[in-house]
Amino acid sequence: MLESRFQHRLITELKEMFPGCIVMKSDSGYIQGIPDLLILYQDKWASLECKNGANAKRQPNQEYYVGRMNEMSFSRFISPENKEEVLHELLQAFRS
Repeated sequence: MLESRFQHRLITELKEMFPGCIVMKSDSGYIQGIPDLLILYQDKWASLECKNGANAKRQPNQEYYVGRMNEMSFSRFISPENKEEVLHELLQAFRS
């Protein structure tokens, strides 16, 4: 599956899981490695870096920014293989 198709389906699923959330796609042209999606929900936020597979190549600085943003709130690499696990973790994070 193409990453763009996975990302589009994921955005739809996020909006269904978290009614009223705002999902913003990042413009990585400014800072290389910033995760693809920023999810704003109530008084919380999260970021997700979409990959079309668990073994997909990671770009420079992606590990750094996903790790740093996870320390601040919640951030993960997400692919079709781990989607259910990551969404479950995100649900728990948004509930806390």
